[in-house]
Amino acid sequence: MALVSRRHMLALGAGVVGTGALGAPWSRPAFAADAAEAHGLSAFGDLKYPTDFGHFDYINPDAPKGGRFSLIPSVRAYNQSYFTFDSLNAYILKGEGAQGMDMTFAALMARAGDEPDAMYGLAAKSVQISPDKLTYRFTIRPEARFHDGSKVTAQDVAFSLTVLKEKGHPLIVVQLRDMVKAEAADDATLVVTFAPNRARDVPLYVASLPIFSKAYYSTRPFEESTLDTPLGSGPYKVGKFEANRFIEFERVKDWWAADLPVCRGSYNFDIVRYEFYRDRDVAFEGFTAKNYLYREEFTARIWATRYGFPAVKDSRVKRETLPDDTPSGGQGWFINTRRDKFRDPRVREALINAFDFEWTNKTVMYGAYARTSSPFQNSDMVASGLPSPEELKLLEPFRGQVPDEVFGEPFVPPASDGSGHDRALLRKAQHLLNDAGMTVKDNKRILPNGEPFKVEFLLDEQSFLPHHASLIQNLGLLGIDASPRLVDAVQYRARVEAFDFDITTERLSMSATPGDSLRPYFTSQAAATKGSYNLAGVASPAIDALVEKAIGAQSRADLTVACRALDRVFRAGRYWIPQWYRATHPVAYWDEFSHPAKPARYAQGTGAPENWWYDAAKVAKLEQAK
Repeated sequence: MALVSRRHMLALGAGVVGTGALGAPWSRPAFAADAAEAHGLSAFGDLKYPTDFGHFDYINPDAPKGGRFSLIPSVRAYNQSYFTFDSLNAYILKGEGAQGMDMTFAALMARAGDEPDAMYGLAAKSVQISPDKLTYRFTIRPEARFHDGSKVTAQDVAFSLTVLKEKGHPLIVVQLRDMVKAEAADDATLVVTFAPNRARDVPLYVASLPIFSKAYYSTRPFEESTLDTPLGSGPYKVGKFEANRFIEFERVKDWWAADLPVCRGSYNFDIVRYEFYRDRDVAFEGFTAKNYLYREEFTARIWATRYGFPAVKDSRVKRETLPDDTPSGGQGWFINTRRDKFRDPRVREALINAFDFEWTNKTVMYGAYARTSSPFQNSDMVASGLPSPEELKLLEPFRGQVPDEVFGEPFVPPASDGSGHDRALLRKAQHLLNDAGMTVKDNKRILPNGEPFKVEFLLDEQSFLPHHASLIQNLGLLGIDASPRLVDAVQYRARVEAFDFDITTERLSMSATPGDSLRPYFTSQAAATKGSYNLAGVASPAIDALVEKAIGAQSRADLTVACRALDRVFRAGRYWIPQWYRATHPVAYWDEFSHPAKPARYAQGTGAPENWWYDAAKVAKLEQAK
């Protein structure tokens, strides 16, 4: 896949502060006398698996345990980087969090990869929901344990949710804004209270967050970056590591949850190791030398031209293209509208017209990609054609406040002639810039304030430079002084979190049931929140309102309508230069593993390493071939 499909795949997140769990008085909420305890949760109440299910359908429940699995990072969340780490606290803003730390913590519930948003009991064996759906009472499993043998209690969970809401990464804080408080009624009973009109997916998000030890953090500050190993309760614990180079996770052999239905057949490797490289080409050479064993390929050039090394030819390394049926989200160059020179949407549309996707796809990416047009790409939430009556009902209140095109066909990036310098599109871009008051003097485009129009593309990988080349050259033909700015991973993240850039590349990763996670991507609040995913600085009352409509949708059909309406308004704003997507996962691995036939329909990624396993027969065959 293309370079940035991995680089900046953004995870969901973000929230506010509420009443803490520590020392908070607890009062029993009103539950119906016959209210049943449920074994799972979903946004709209639909669950595929019954109470007595044995395992998820998409895994191998008899997968053997053992062996090693090693890889380089392919996704990131919160403060993580693809290229380095200097902290084992991956849930705050400070530091560069280590990849894989989520494997060391259990959560209340675990997601089912073959359902849009369903979750089933992990540390919580059941949940009871009040009639107004504002109070959730979780019952903690008595067998749940931290790695030191101490019990996981409701007090630990209440502490975890409270400290994340108060001191967690800003993206977690935003996502938890509708959680009012978390309290422990006793060791086994956790009560979480939500605000009226809460976002639909906040309870699911709460149920997915890591459980920390209250006792462990009683003598340590939670909000500090540290290389001290935190006390976890998950399937793995931190093993050997060297900051900025590698980290290993060791399987907990007697893990208390190993035989639960949500875990059976998963977490099979004895060791999972992440290797960190600062350069993509060096990382590829590391794979060919068997320095790590699994690689998802995000660079079309490498996939097309460099997999002819001996281990591939003699089948020691396998290549597969696995399907990716999840929403691809939106990948593109996001334009920082907080800066005056980008405030006029005509200027932003001119930048869109300067990008020749067809040439870039053919020349740089070997024709492997399709053009992105929507942040909901590869889903039924993408707007198309004229608005439906249901969409119009949501859009009409904003007529006159949003561009007229919102009520017609949605904006689609123009297709070029593939020459690299489509004259018709460049002429259109020139007219747009002129209309915006940006004239040309001495072959240089001048801003209305008389200063030269300069554009800097911020990036942290040298191998992504070819993808910028045609766009930068075309901007030069328009008189714009455009240039790339390559910085290291730490500086890049600091500048992006502070919105200190002109244009940068990101991928917004959407779930199949977006809800409160839309806020950090699109809302005015997020535009002013350091570290949020709203890189373009979108601050539109219409978008804010449509986000709330999507969050408040009472059915999947209503959610789809709201997202399509939101899509129309976002695309009309020209906030980004859309890039590309690919609905597959090209992977290569040393032939020591087996895996389910295909990834789960709604799971992010390929299911590796969670659902893959060490295959001793394949390893023996490789040894014989030496």
